[in-house]
Amino acid sequence: METEMLQKKQTLSHLPQRAPVNIEFQDLTYTVPQGRKGSKMILRSVSGNFRSGQLTAILGPSGAGKSTLLNILAGYKTIGAAGLVLVNGQPREIKQFRKISRYIMQDNLLQPMLTVQELMMVAADLKLNRELSKDDKLKAVSEILEILRLTPAEHTITNRLSGGEKKRLSVALELINNPPVIFLDEPTTGLDDLASSQCISLLKLLAEGGRTVICSIHSPSARLFSQFDNAYIVAGGQCMFQGYGQEIIPFLSGIGLTCPKHYNPADFIIEVASGEYGNEYLDKMSLVMDNGRNTSFCKPIDEEIQLGNESSDQLGAITYARTSSDNFSPYNYDCSIWYQFKILLRRFWIQTFRDSNHLIFKMVLYAVLGVILGSFYLNMGQDGSKAVFNFGFCYTCVIAFLYLPLMPVLLHFPVEVQMIKREHFNQWYGLTAYYLAMSFTTLPLHTVFTICYISIAYFMTDQPLEIQRMSMFLLICILTTFISESFGLMIASVLNMVNSMFLGPCLSVPLMLLAVYGIGQANDIPILIRIAMYFSYLRYGMEGLIVAIYGNGRAILSCPEEEVICPLRDPKFLISFMGMDNVIFWVNVIALIVCFFVFRLASFYFLRQRLQPNKTFTALNVIGRIVKSHFGITR
Repeated sequence: METEMLQKKQTLSHLPQRAPVNIEFQDLTYTVPQGRKGSKMILRSVSGNFRSGQLTAILGPSGAGKSTLLNILAGYKTIGAAGLVLVNGQPREIKQFRKISRYIMQDNLLQPMLTVQELMMVAADLKLNRELSKDDKLKAVSEILEILRLTPAEHTITNRLSGGEKKRLSVALELINNPPVIFLDEPTTGLDDLASSQCISLLKLLAEGGRTVICSIHSPSARLFSQFDNAYIVAGGQCMFQGYGQEIIPFLSGIGLTCPKHYNPADFIIEVASGEYGNEYLDKMSLVMDNGRNTSFCKPIDEEIQLGNESSDQLGAITYARTSSDNFSPYNYDCSIWYQFKILLRRFWIQTFRDSNHLIFKMVLYAVLGVILGSFYLNMGQDGSKAVFNFGFCYTCVIAFLYLPLMPVLLHFPVEVQMIKREHFNQWYGLTAYYLAMSFTTLPLHTVFTICYISIAYFMTDQPLEIQRMSMFLLICILTTFISESFGLMIASVLNMVNSMFLGPCLSVPLMLLAVYGIGQANDIPILIRIAMYFSYLRYGMEGLIVAIYGNGRAILSCPEEEVICPLRDPKFLISFMGMDNVIFWVNVIALIVCFFVFRLASFYFLRQRLQPNKTFTALNVIGRIVKSHFGITR
């Protein structure tokens, strides 16, 4: 019989066993500014104790503070929080705690265009020790997928998974290196009864393996609620109950409330916590629990289960094979930037080329725009009477390479930032490796698209077929494209999608105006505007294109017989008339390269501050919250 039971156990090979982690918090408060009213206290000196080997549920009415409590315990929110969080009896060191804990948020944001197995292998490469072979990692991935009942979907693209499968995959990804602490925000949201039951059963299974599993949950059924080892009820920012779920009915009886027969205890205590039976009971509950300090209702936990001992006789308990991998670093954040870069670059390229429809669409879009632009300025490049129109061709190219790279970034990257925040917070990779991998994916693609556009428009407009001029023209267009994408990244790294889509085009307008301001005015440009021109990378791009087409001693253009006079047929006079006679091509190239690095580094810096703000940005964030609440600004 014992042999049969051991055969039914599920094992995770190559994952070393973890020491138990117990979390205790004392007098935890959290306040947010509320405009002229001062500040609003969300949590009011709550205390509690969450133990290893237990599945803990944080429940409460809407707005009670359960998600806030979870965020603070996970270390996701720190600004505005006060109090003491202890890990195994010692004050929590937030950086170390983040390495041993994982936070699975409510929204199932998964990397698209990857199969379940591919995404799991990316997580395994980033999280497990580099010394593990690919076969060992595949074995670990297969075991986790089997435990979470995802094996039938291992070759399914993440975009096509059901809600329950996405939730289980979110858990599986963070289970790769066996973290001892797992936080989950509303894990049953969007799931039907069966999927919710399966999800909670799996979390129970994970807890029995020796982990500390804490989740906020809204209105669980009686069957779901019975699976939790510990319940923590929050109302009005205070602890109303903490302990074993089956103790809720005796607890309520002790304060004078009788739970109706066949009534869900979870629903009943939440109704009481909502004040439906009178506010006097809220005071009684908080007084009895001493705002979470009283733990007399907590379920005693068997030490054997708490330590995840392999001799546990509970069916379905997860054990960990003691292999040579015990010598490996448990939390693989010691791998180099270049190792992470290679893994992330491979992930980016798989996602990019698998989304073939998007690539084809962009290529067709650039080609169609090239044809349209070429049709507008057809055969004007060698026509001395159409020099001004050809100037318009150069300006149109600059505008095209402003908006074509800019707008997709403003739409897409704010969503990508949310995934970056989760993966970076859960210690998948460093931001430098991610940023390099992203750059080495998008910049080559922009180069190809730009070449596609120019190869059509340049020849249709009959520009000079000289290798040097063509190379100079293409170089300016590519640099302009790179800068525009970096400009969009800088905006999208700070703002959400709505605000990015508003601010990006607004900031583009002065850049476009400064690119052509003063054409034909020579030195009559006001000094302040002249200074502002130095900050418009489109100006450098415009000057570079004009010099590429008309500079370097180009011969006088032919004038059609039907034209009486062609005043701008002389390239030297044209450049002088445009006020560009002192322009040096390579100076503009260097200026564009400087703009590229400035915008690229600025976007990297802003993104880093969004993920890990320093003291200056933390202070600015607090001031921003006060201003928004004071003036009723919403994001």
